[in-house]
Amino acid sequence: MATTQCGMRACARQLATVVTVDGDIDATNVQQVTQYATRYVLAEKPFVLDLSAVNSISPQGISLIFALDDKCDAAGLEWELVANPTILDTIGHDVDPATLPVSGSVARALAHFADVTRRRRRLLPALPKSA
Repeated sequence: MATTQCGMRACARQLATVVTVDGDIDATNVQQVTQYATRYVLAEKPFVLDLSAVNSISPQGISLIFALDDKCDAAGLEWELVANPTILDTIGHDVDPATLPVSGSVARALAHFADVTRRRRRLLPALPKSA
């Protein structure tokens, strides 16, 4: 069986690590994509999985979402999924998209993380200092 082609790239931004995938995700490459994406789940750094340029995702490709969710949860990290409507529809056959941290774009996901950071910083002065 030939491996389906997809492109992957990671970018460490100030607010989050962004992994972008394009092309098709299916049974022939989902393990490679999952290994690549989960490798960039870094301690104390929110994560964005950008699937907005993915043309199709097979039912086996859903395992990527579960693996990433598990890895981020284990690390105590927030993460966001950016996907086009076709991909969200496909994912919706196996999981309710409302239960996933979905964002409309990478820019929106980064803005969300910036807001979270600002709120946390506002809370810091209110916390009592300990010896």
